[in-house]
Amino acid sequence: MLAATATVFFATVASTGLVLKLLRRHAIFDRPNERSSHTELTPRGGGIAVVAILVLTWGVLASPENQLQVFTIIAAVILLACVSWVDDLKSLSPGIRLIAQIVAILPAVLWLHGKPPIFQGIVPEYLDLILAGLIWIWFINLFNFMDGIDGISGVEAAAIGAGIAIVALQAPAAGIDPRLAATIAAGAIGFLCWNWHPAKVFLGDVGSVPLGFLLGWLLLNLASSGAWAAAAILPLYYLADATITLTRRGLRGEKVWHAHREHFYQRAVQNGRSHAVVSIGVALCNAVLIGLAVLSISAPWLALAIAAATVIVFLGWLSR
Repeated sequence: MLAATATVFFATVASTGLVLKLLRRHAIFDRPNERSSHTELTPRGGGIAVVAILVLTWGVLASPENQLQVFTIIAAVILLACVSWVDDLKSLSPGIRLIAQIVAILPAVLWLHGKPPIFQGIVPEYLDLILAGLIWIWFINLFNFMDGIDGISGVEAAAIGAGIAIVALQAPAAGIDPRLAATIAAGAIGFLCWNWHPAKVFLGDVGSVPLGFLLGWLLLNLASSGAWAAAAILPLYYLADATITLTRRGLRGEKVWHAHREHFYQRAVQNGRSHAVVSIGVALCNAVLIGLAVLSISAPWLALAIAAATVIVFLGWLSR
């Protein structure tokens, strides 16, 4: 695991630097507007490096018993990365993006068929898979929605990846290769070397959408293994911020897929906190959630209750 994570970290740092030069050469920038949280032209699409390194690494790490499954996931990631790259360049319609996501998750959801249910048997099996697919699509999109300030998605991906790896090591019965989760964390940290405030490059949809897909797949497998509380706790801040914000917008009759600056973390920046301070706050909140995810192995309901309280306090801090 140490060799894999170290390799991914240094490879991501180096390849992001190369991609950044290409983005600048071809003038592929995220241009500030009234809904942006940045004020300068910044290259967008650095996620190409992160995704490429993870695809290569996962292909090498795939064991014989799960090789076909991992390669199916890799093919879906490549599809999402290609569609998202076009979206970064030309702004595709929400319908096209949604169709691509459905096509990507369908074969992956089939791998969950025959495994223990995601929702622990409280719903019929067919409904279990349908709900898993819907939650997966929602997670992919909220991960993309939340990528709005320097460092935040790198911090979140690193925390969720590290948390899944730690839980998988603490509960080997989960059947998850912890190296897959750990390499996501390593790639995210490597990207943060370029994306920390003030960011030199952004992930773009080409990075955030595939990362949301990969993390969602690992979280669903974690829930299927019985560690449902850990799977709910690790992404809880992103889930809460995005869901509450977009629900409010939907209730006001606004188009929730349109860009905006109403997320809790965005309001914190508008109220005077720097991108770095907010991202550090997210990291600290996630550190607590990782500890609670480990606690959930033995005390799931207690850990979940404390995690909910932690996120509520953190959202309150962001709102002040």
